[in-house]
Amino acid sequence: MSRICMKNIYKAFGENEVLRNISFQIEEGEIFGLLGPSGAGKTTIIKILTGQISEFSGEALLFNQNVLSIGNKEFEKMGMVLDNSGLYERLSCYDNLLIFAEIEGISRKEIEPVLKKVGLQDAKKISVDKLSKGMRQRLILARSIMKNPQCLFLDEPTSGLDPATMEEIHQLMIELKKNGTTIFLTTHNMAEATFLCDRIALLHLGEIVETGIPEEICRKYNKQQKINILLKDGQSIIFSNSNQQAESIAECFRKNMVESIHSTEPDLEKVFLEITGEKLRQ
Repeated sequence: MSRICMKNIYKAFGENEVLRNISFQIEEGEIFGLLGPSGAGKTTIIKILTGQISEFSGEALLFNQNVLSIGNKEFEKMGMVLDNSGLYERLSCYDNLLIFAEIEGISRKEIEPVLKKVGLQDAKKISVDKLSKGMRQRLILARSIMKNPQCLFLDEPTSGLDPATMEEIHQLMIELKKNGTTIFLTTHNMAEATFLCDRIALLHLGEIVETGIPEEICRKYNKQQKINILLKDGQSIIFSNSNQQAESIAECFRKNMVESIHSTEPDLEKVFLEITGEKLRQ
C-alpha cells in the first residue's frame, strides 16, 4: 500500500528552479532514500510532503490524501526529524518529551520507554544545552517516534555524528521498519543509503537522475565487468567476467588458492559521479 506519492512535482522560488518533474512512490514499511548533495532539493521535497510548502505544481499524496488538504488526522500518523530541532535548551530530556506528549495527547508513560529505546534513559534529567550533538539527535528522534508514526521523515538524521551513534540510529530505523513504519530518508551518505534503503532516488540539481534498488543500480553501471581474486599467497589477479575466463577462475578454487573474491561494480558515490559528472559533496 502506497503511503507517499509524488507526481510531476515542479517548484521554483522566484526564478530559481528547485524541483523539476519529481515523481516517485513509497510503500508501507519501506525505507526510501533520497540522495544528493546540499542544495539538490531534498529538504524542499520533505517540506512539500509534510504540508510546509503549499505553492507548487503537480500532485503530492500522503496516506492517499492530497498534501494540500492534510490535517490533524494525517499529522498524528507522521513523525519528523528536520534541521530545526525545536528543543527547549534549558529543559531536561524528560521535560522536553513531556511537553511534546501533552501537546500530542500522548501518555507520559511513553516517555521512559522511548528514552530507553534511543539510549538516553540515564540522561533524562540532563538539560538539552548540556547534550552532545549525538545525544540531541537521539532526543529529536525519540520525540518523533513517541506516537508510533506510520510514516517517518528523516532529513540528514546522522549528519556529523560519530560512527557509534550513527550505528545506534541505523538499528533503530531497521526496528521501526520491521514494525511497519515507512521511512523517508534524505542523506548525502551513500554508504548509509546502501546499508539501509530498500530503494533510492539520486537527486541532482532538482531532478531525479536515477532510481531503484541500490545494489541493482551499482550493477547497472558496472562497465568494467571484472572479477578480482585475492590468492592466499597475497597475489591479486583480475579476470574479465566472461565465459573465456570461467575455467581459469574455477581452477583457482579447485586448487584451494582463493582467499577472497570481489566483483568490480561501483559504489553509489561513483555512480553519482558518472551520471552527473560531479562528486557528491555536502
